[in-house]
Amino acid sequence: MTITTGTAGNAGDLSDLVRSAVDAHRAERGPLLVILHEIQERIGFVPPDAVPLIARELNLSRADVHGVITFYKDFRSEPVGRHSIELCRAEACQAVGAEALVAELEQELGCKTGSTTSNGAITLDQVFCFGNCALGPTGRIDGRVHGRLDRDTIAELLKEKSR
Repeated sequence: MTITTGTAGNAGDLSDLVRSAVDAHRAERGPLLVILHEIQERIGFVPPDAVPLIARELNLSRADVHGVITFYKDFRSEPVGRHSIELCRAEACQAVGAEALVAELEQELGCKTGSTTSNGAITLDQVFCFGNCALGPTGRIDGRVHGRLDRDTIAELLKEKSR
């Protein structure tokens, strides 16, 4: 099976990718998480078609592998956008407008929290506390935490990253 990757990797054969990740970590204790991280790091997500391959290679059930992928929020089963916006929706950020900011961004981007824009440019997601409560609304844009965010600040940060 040929895969088209998300943002981070090259197209290639999924079974070769899985086998390579499993071979690299099979001898480690509890290798499943490390293997899933490696696959996601290489292609940007863990494709659903990888689940039975990983399960067979590790002699686990598909439910075991699927359960781990869906339990940990940071594992993705779909390609992510070129940019990521994660907004804090915990109480402190809610008190200073996080919910309104989320609603504005969902409308402007045309995608709901937890999804990616149709052009694959931005993935919008939520987090429940970055520990930056005094500077809410807080968010992480392409891996960097920013405080006192509003729609204009986010647009400017994304513009800077696109340069």
